[in-house]
Amino acid sequence: MSAATGVGAAGHGTRVPWGDVVMSAVAAVSWALIGMAGTAALGLHLLDADAAGSLGPMTAAVVALGAGGSVTPSGDMSAFGLSGAEAGTAMEVTPLGVGLVGALLLSYFFLRSLRAAGVVVSGTELLARAGTVVALFVAMTGGLAWAGHDVITVDGGSLGLDDLPGAGGGGVEIPGLGDVGGLLPDRVGDLVDAEAAVGFTVDTAPTLLGGLGWAAGVLIVALLASRRTPLPRGWDAVHRVVRPAVSALVTVGLVAVAAGLAAAG
Repeated sequence: MSAATGVGAAGHGTRVPWGDVVMSAVAAVSWALIGMAGTAALGLHLLDADAAGSLGPMTAAVVALGAGGSVTPSGDMSAFGLSGAEAGTAMEVTPLGVGLVGALLLSYFFLRSLRAAGVVVSGTELLARAGTVVALFVAMTGGLAWAGHDVITVDGGSLGLDDLPGAGGGGVEIPGLGDVGGLLPDRVGDLVDAEAAVGFTVDTAPTLLGGLGWAAGVLIVALLASRRTPLPRGWDAVHRVVRPAVSALVTVGLVAVAAGLAAAG
C-alpha cells in the first residue's frame, strides 16, 4: 500500500525520493568509471605501456579521453616526429572502447533506477535523477584531472625498431632496386637511440565540459532507446515515434561493434 502511494506521489511530481536518487546515481557513476578504468588499464597493460610509466595516471588520462576530456602532452615530442599542434592532435584521439564500456554501464544503471520508480515517472524526478548522475560524473572527472598527470620515459631501443633493416644506419639492398635505405622514414634512426621523457596532463576545464556533454548525451540516448523505461505524462509521442527509431540505430551500432570484436577475436 505504501509502495503504491509512493509511486502515485512520484507520478504526480509531488515528491522526489532523494535518497534513492543519490544512491542510484552513485551506483551508476561508480560502475561506469570502474568499467572504464578496468578497460583502459587492461589495454595499457596489453600494450606494455605500464613498463614506461605509472599505470594509475595513464589509466586516469585514458578514462578522461574516453569521457570526452582532453590531455596535453609535454616534453621532447620531437624525437617521435611530433611537435606543437601535431602532438596536441595526437593526444586528442578518443579511446572508443573505453567510452563504450562506460556508456553501457552508465545507461544500464540509470535506466534500471527509472524502471524501479514505477509505471510513470514525473518530469521532476526524471530531471533530478539525470541531473544527479551528470553532476556526480562531472565531479569524478575532476578527480581524473587531479590524478592524470605523469612523466613517462620511452626508450627507443625497447620498441624493437633496431631490428628493422637499415635502422642502424646501414643501407638496405633490394635486388634490382639497389640501396633503398633513403626511402625509410627519416626518424627511424633517431627513434632507435631516443630516450625521451614525455609528460602528459589532463586539462581540467575541457575535461569537465567534455564529461558534462558526454554524460548528458549518454543519458539522453539511453532514455530514447529504451522502450521499457517509463516517461513523464504527455510524452506518448516520444514513446511511439522517437523511441523505435533510436532503438533501432543503437541496436545496429552495438551489433556492428560485437561483429568487430568477434572478427578481432
